[in-house]
Amino acid sequence: MKTYTATPADIDKKWILIDAEGVVLGRLASIIATRLRGKHKPSFTPHMDMGDNVIVINADKVQLTGNKREKPNYWHTGTVGGIKSRTTGEILEGAHPERVVMQAVKRMLPGNRLARQQMTHLRVFAGAEHGMEAQKPEVLDVKSMNSKNTRTASTSAKDTGASNTPGNV
Repeated sequence: MKTYTATPADIDKKWILIDAEGVVLGRLASIIATRLRGKHKPSFTPHMDMGDNVIVINADKVQLTGNKREKPNYWHTGTVGGIKSRTTGEILEGAHPERVVMQAVKRMLPGNRLARQQMTHLRVFAGAEHGMEAQKPEVLDVKSMNSKNTRTASTSAKDTGASNTPGNV
């Protein structure tokens, strides 16, 4: 029996629309990374760009678990003493909240040329409007895939007054 390897003629790319409102960031990023790589397809070939084109809307309404909103994100300007930081919450409330989703997906892909090419197939929008109606994207309902994919502000332990003891976890 021979191993199947896909050729460029075998690749069928679809357009997927994902609504990120109320979805946990890490779970959303792993689903998007799987779709971008094409690992959800039975004809997956690791060295080919098999993935779908993904459109994410409402990226500014993505949810974070724990204290990840206060986690600092660092970058360097390239000058001496040029280390900068901003918390994830500040980025989500700033001018470009879609960068949080882009960075989470980028970190879930391998660090090679193919992954950089696959990242060009991801479009993230902060609001509900996107200019991709002509592609007729299929809606992927991430919220209904698993009950752990969603999080509302009232379900966190901090808001309910529950402590982090083993009985309340």
